[in-house]
Amino acid sequence: MINKLAQELNNTLSGSVVDELLSDMGKRLYFPNGIIAQGGEAAKSATVANGTIGMAVAGGTPIELDSYKKMMPSLNPRETVAYAKTAGHPDIRKMWQEKIIEKNPDLKTKKISLPILVPGLTAVLSYVADLFVDVDKPLLAADPCWDNYELITSARRGADFHQFKCFENGKFNIADLEAKMKADAEKYGSVRVILNFPQNPSGYSPTKDEAHQIVQIVKEIADSGKKVLVLSDDAYFGLNYEDDIEPQSLFAYLADFHPNVLAIKADGPTKEDFAWGFRTGFITFSAKGLTDEQYTALTTKFMAAIRSSVSCSSTPSQSFIIHALTDPAHNQQKAELRKMLKGRYDAVRKFVNTHKSSVLEPLPFNSGYFMSFNVKTGNAEDIRKKLLAEKGIGIIQIDANTLRVAFSSIDEDKIEDVYESIYNIAEAM
Repeated sequence: MINKLAQELNNTLSGSVVDELLSDMGKRLYFPNGIIAQGGEAAKSATVANGTIGMAVAGGTPIELDSYKKMMPSLNPRETVAYAKTAGHPDIRKMWQEKIIEKNPDLKTKKISLPILVPGLTAVLSYVADLFVDVDKPLLAADPCWDNYELITSARRGADFHQFKCFENGKFNIADLEAKMKADAEKYGSVRVILNFPQNPSGYSPTKDEAHQIVQIVKEIADSGKKVLVLSDDAYFGLNYEDDIEPQSLFAYLADFHPNVLAIKADGPTKEDFAWGFRTGFITFSAKGLTDEQYTALTTKFMAAIRSSVSCSSTPSQSFIIHALTDPAHNQQKAELRKMLKGRYDAVRKFVNTHKSSVLEPLPFNSGYFMSFNVKTGNAEDIRKKLLAEKGIGIIQIDANTLRVAFSSIDEDKIEDVYESIYNIAEAM
């Protein structure tokens, strides 16, 4: 039985693309009028005493142990030990929205949601799956892809995990993406696809022409009356190393694009701002024709997913990011680290362009943290184990035919030796 509050949200979303795409769990989710909601009311109106939230407070300020305070002396207790709001601190949500628009100027004239803060980009993917993926609503992703996509889709949500072949003849495989999207749309009446650029594990981002073609595929399906959810996994956004790469997220083109298209953006400072352990990610969504009430209703359902799992995200991480984003040196520091990654990319590119292997074929790569090899003969796991045992070099086996190398974690002066060892081990197998 669906809770009354959930039904009210469903009624608000009725007739929208969101309504058509929601999973069974998505329809059930609601934000209770309980501790958090009542505590929010009290925070505004309880002028004498506030006995709603389970924190220890003295003189109106959360109590903080000195053993914590000395580690974060520049932050006050509300920035460190106090509970955060379910959807994130209002300041960081607004700041991140401004950053998204700054990096994707096509969004300046489009209506998008205020980003919702969650504990890491994996949580973005998990909550999107909670709301929109289930036994008869599969998710489509690239092959090869990050293994967590399948884990979330199949193990957590009990849904089918479909894949399109990411590359064909050394190029991004637009044709198979189109075929698989249209097949899902035809069979299920809707399609849910996750597009990860720069891609993990290949380190590939589409060219401007390829991005345009992807948008056209989405438009064709939407024009046919089918509903389309496109989740742009932008974990490595902006780490581009070649001039022909599309500089904006696909979200910039698909936001506020078509009444039958729900565009969702997954991003955060994890990789963009080199803050891996902060576990801070953002969900931003948009669909043409959604009313303010419908934006609020969908935000509330995402908040319900957060409330029913982790309750809220880490307060110190949010505080650190708020202060960092207002630091005048922040962007310059990022630029210096990106320059370092570009140097490592250039070293890898030089090596693979000047060395040939009968076993290893580099997949297209032009961005991000990684590059991958297609293992033409033998088994990727055998190469990985032998490389680790004999050379002390660790790389990742994605599947039986794919090896991933994170050049982001290899000093530039070691890259030639590391890749020489990879090639030599592969040839000797």
